[in-house]
Amino acid sequence: MPHDTTPQDAGAARLKPATRLDYGRRIARAMAVIAADPARNPSLEELAGAAAFSPFHFHRIYRELTGETPAETLARERLSRGALLLVRDRLAVAAVARRCGYGSAAAFTRAFRAAYGIPPAAYREQGGIGTPLPAPIPDREETTMHEIAIRNEPALRLAALEHRGPYATMGTAFDRLGAWAAARGLIGPDTRFIGLYHDDPKTVPEKDLRSDACLTVPPGAEASEGVRILELPPTRVATLVFQGPYAELEPVYTWLYRDWLPGSGEEPADQPPREEYLNDPKSLPPAEWLTAIMMPLKAKTGA
Repeated sequence: MPHDTTPQDAGAARLKPATRLDYGRRIARAMAVIAADPARNPSLEELAGAAAFSPFHFHRIYRELTGETPAETLARERLSRGALLLVRDRLAVAAVARRCGYGSAAAFTRAFRAAYGIPPAAYREQGGIGTPLPAPIPDREETTMHEIAIRNEPALRLAALEHRGPYATMGTAFDRLGAWAAARGLIGPDTRFIGLYHDDPKTVPEKDLRSDACLTVPPGAEASEGVRILELPPTRVATLVFQGPYAELEPVYTWLYRDWLPGSGEEPADQPPREEYLNDPKSLPPAEWLTAIMMPLKAKTGA
């Protein structure tokens, strides 16, 4: 999903603006090769060729603009997809290993344990490692209400990159958006990374799901290269902060819509739900990732 870009911003800032933009476009092409099929292991020559850089310099430029190596991008994508296949589809470890491009179940198990702190079979059996949802208590109107914060979000100006397909592969869109923004010097300590999700994944085929990878930008930022500028109005939102892997977010939505919303006295607004990614998935283990899930709400009468 989102990525901390402070190190690469410093490096990119040393480039002339035109060069920085050109490098961002070219690195995005290499990212597209990785995203097309994370189960495949593209060669250095293939990635460098896609970016039109010499293989001798490609790795350094990629790291400056993205904050990680191509191998780290590939591993992150593979493990995120593996986690989803385990908790959502409950596939056998060997089958997940094959789908994610690992040569054996043992190799996948070692990589997964190192990142998630638990073997993949145990992860599947216990349904993940994130914050457990509270159990409902019959006839208690106040049940779990303390888990939700209702607040007012300010108007937001966002750079948005459309993503079509499984929500689990949204991270590739954030990778490309991050390269676009870093090349323009648009990422700083106050930048917010937000996902907009337009469809219900339980009723819309995965290939048709619509979402947007977004980050906040200042007034001078302009649309280009497939990146749109979105203006979101001030909005009341119900917010739940989830700690854990992104693969485990779908049950949180089920709880929000099935259990919390009907008893809350609230009505959802005509806007898609949002997710804000509150910390850096590159520098923290998945068990520590924080996601604010935000359901836009209609304004209260007289508010």
